[in-house]
This record gives sequence, structure tokens and C-alpha cells, in this order.
Amino acid sequence: PRSPLAMAVSPAPALSPGPLVAVAQVTSTSDKEHNWRQCSALVRRAAAAGARAVFLPEGFDFIGDSPQQSLALAEPLHGDTVGRYRQLARECDVWLSLGGFHERGPDWDSTGRIYNCHLLLDSSGSLVAAYRKLHLFDAALPGAPALCESSFTNPGRELLPPVDTPVGKVGLAVCYDLRFPELAQALRGAGAQILTFPSAFTVPTGAAHWEVLLRARAIECQCYVVAAAQTGRHNAARASFGHSLVADPWGTVVAQCHEGPGLCLAQLDLAYLEQVRRDLPVHGHRRGDIYGAL
Repeated sequence: PRSPLAMAVSPAPALSPGPLVAVAQVTSTSDKEHNWRQCSALVRRAAAAGARAVFLPEGFDFIGDSPQQSLALAEPLHGDTVGRYRQLARECDVWLSLGGFHERGPDWDSTGRIYNCHLLLDSSGSLVAAYRKLHLFDAALPGAPALCESSFTNPGRELLPPVDTPVGKVGLAVCYDLRFPELAQALRGAGAQILTFPSAFTVPTGAAHWEVLLRARAIECQCYVVAAAQTGRHNAARASFGHSLVADPWGTVVAQCHEGPGLCLAQLDLAYLEQVRRDLPVHGHRRGDIYGAL
């Protein structure tokens, strides 16, 4: 069933009205047209609700039935899929975080591998950032299919600086990157106010670790964390945990989906974020002289 529209407020009184963000939760399959209809409908719904930015999960374009199919379906950044989302951003006058696009990069002809690419579009449809996932998910866990992302995906080679947007300074990451706090700390040190972790977490790892890791990144970095997620069964072998959420800089979950496609909305209070950082100045207490600076 479709999860209800969820809204919540920060535990602290809002110091000023903040920008509204929307987090979309979907069930992608290998059918690109199905995925487009699902995602574009949620983006339009979010824009109608007043969201300034909409966050889509990893694999918003598709989730293939096999690595071979994923390679066959992948596109370059100038392909039809990104073009449709650029037009959608313009039509809806919203920024779009496209959380994990299967990109045929410039080295496609030489490597035959793709990138897991988090794209950020502004409200004019311009591509303002393309972050390629640094940490690739290779795991064989009990109760879940073995996944070896590195068998068909190239790792990224750089962490992008946070991007100034109408909802705050956004740091880009993808899914498995969540398990590496050094990445989040580096983004925080570069000025991030919002950390994004668009994901397709497996059901076993999601049930055990999803919320606690997201809240930990929010608390230790004193950032908003926005995490759009895949949900439900994509094919016979693969399913995702869902539970998309937004956590505030105190680690409180202020908006959350549960299971099934849907949308959650959260108002980001950047004045509250600065208050948290002033009251508990953790970042200034880091001992980079002892264990290295980030």
C-alpha cells in the first residue's frame, strides 16, 4: 500500500520558517517507463505541496535483473532519461536530487563498466553536480542475494564540494557511502548543511542498520540527513527495505515513509542547525592533530 504523506517538526521550536523538501520512495524495476511514471508523479505531487527540492533514491532510473541487463540499459548523461528529468525540473520549478543513475561515462568504450552517479539538477534543469559513488557494495549476507557492484561498476575518484541550493548546502553521497563516516565528516568540514544518502538498502541490512546509521551521521556531523530509499520487490531475486527519512541535526527523525511507494515532506530549519552547532561545538573540538584532519 502507498505510504501516507508524513510530516513532523523539529524537537526545538522553529526559529523561522524553513524551506520544504520532499523525499520520494519508489519501487524501481527494469521497466524504465514504469519507473519514470512513478517518479515523475511523485515529483509533481511534491512540487504542488510547495517543495523546493525533491530527492529520489538510488536506481530511480531502473533496477536491472542482472549486471548484464544493467549494462545494457545504462545511458550517458546526455541521454533520454536525464533529458526528461531536466525538463521535469523546469516544469515543476524544483531542484532534483537524482540519487543513483546508471551512467555510461566517458570511459565506457574502454572499460565496459558504468558509474553509479548521483545527479543534482537545479530548477532550470541544468546539471549542477554529478557525484560518482566512491564505495561499491560487494557483500554476500545471510538471507539476501549476493551483490557485487564492483563487477560492473567503476568507483568514483573524487568527493564533490557541497552545492549551494535553495534548501541549504547539500553534500552528495550514495547508499553504501553511508557506512563510511569519514566521507560525511569531510562533507561537513567543507560546509555541508544537508547530507544525502539515496539508497536501495537490502531488507536484512536495512532492518538492522538503516535508521541508526542515518541518525548517527546527522548527530556527529550536526547536519540534516535526507535519505530517499527504494522499497519492495524489484524482481524475483531482489527487494529493498524502504523507510525513507529525514533526520535533523539533533538526530531526530522528522519525516519518514514506511513501506510502499510514497512521499514524505520535511521543513528544514537552518537557524536551528546553527543553534545546535553553537550549543554543542563538536566540530571545533576534533583533535586532528592526533588522529588526522578531515
